Amino acid sequence: MKHAFICDAIRTPVGRYGEALAAIRADDLATLPIKALMERNPAVDWAALNDVILGCANQAGEDNRNVARMAALLSGLPESVSGCTVNRLCGSGMEAVASAARAIVAGEAELLIAGGVESMSRAPFVVAKATEAFARQPEIYDTTIGWRFVNKRMQERYGIESMPETAENLAGQFSISRQDQDRFALWSQEKTAAAQADGRLPAEIIPVTVPRRKGEPMVVARDEPPRATSLEKLSQLKPIVRPQGTVTAGNASGINDGAAALLIASETAVSRHGLTARARILGAAVAGVAPAIMGIGPVPATRKLLERLGLSLGDMAIIELNEAFAAQALACTRQLGLADNDPRINPQGGAIALGHPLAMSGARLLTTAAHQLARGGGRYALCTMCIGVGQGIAVVLENCGKTSGAGG
Repeated sequence: MKHAFICDAIRTPVGRYGEALAAIRADDLATLPIKALMERNPAVDWAALNDVILGCANQAGEDNRNVARMAALLSGLPESVSGCTVNRLCGSGMEAVASAARAIVAGEAELLIAGGVESMSRAPFVVAKATEAFARQPEIYDTTIGWRFVNKRMQERYGIESMPETAENLAGQFSISRQDQDRFALWSQEKTAAAQADGRLPAEIIPVTVPRRKGEPMVVARDEPPRATSLEKLSQLKPIVRPQGTVTAGNASGINDGAAALLIASETAVSRHGLTARARILGAAVAGVAPAIMGIGPVPATRKLLERLGLSLGDMAIIELNEAFAAQALACTRQLGLADNDPRINPQGGAIALGHPLAMSGARLLTTAAHQLARGGGRYALCTMCIGVGQGIAVVLENCGKTSGAGG
């Protein structure tokens, strides 16, 4: 059986909506980590690259027409290198890496780049075509996030709750208090601040130069969303779904921009191109759940994958769980039997602090996990996330430098 290895992984900083990275088109944004991989691995024969697979959840604006192929061409890869864009909404970047790993395990490829990109700042408004002559009721939708062009049958059968509404559903169903959500959100911010300060986060980020109309270009070298806060400040924020709700802007992830890319290789390609295998991709799994509680998706996906691999959560040294919302993250961790403050959960902070650029996020989780494992962070890492319309996805990585034991 062939194995798939992560040999390098890099990402842009995460930008706030409409701010640091908003001036960069999605296809150009996607080229940045690809170019970085090319520069960081000069011994690779890039003509031997079998494919570029990128996740992208929107694909309604400048990310249309197969953004993976566009990024492959714009980055300077040979024209012979193909590109494919996949869409599993929030899980798209993780799905892209899983797809690359499956191609290697199946013997259909040896060397691929996989990752994800999302420019939520530049997501366009879209207008439906008229259904009759001289129609005067144009439908216009903001494609940044959420439902559009809703199928009435879908609405009748499953509802079309917004993402924050699904988090409130989980908070109610699993009795997750506002205080616990705010405490989890603060923990995420504190971990991220520590990881920025000690160099762990900068190690996985490439600085991005953003041209400006006036003055010198701006260099963005760190994630923009994190901010200093306190339980007192978080407790003062108003709920965003309903007056007596618990989900706030402070205990939810943001609307962001970013891109990440990973170099995935077979054992043969590792040797042929002079690469170093950092982590082995042991497997991936997806699962469906009710759309109204889409945030619980990581639970069945994780259980399915661990059972298949013959592993348990106790074997995991790192658990990178995408924090769409604190209520959602806590619903998952509690259902999986984890303590709210288990130190293995997002050791460098999560999406509440770092942001959630949709399709980039899954690739970011894997990038972060691979870097942590390479620093001696134990043998196994679980990366998992919820997905809109009711799904979950999970991937387990194994540290190539360790054969036993868990770590810190």
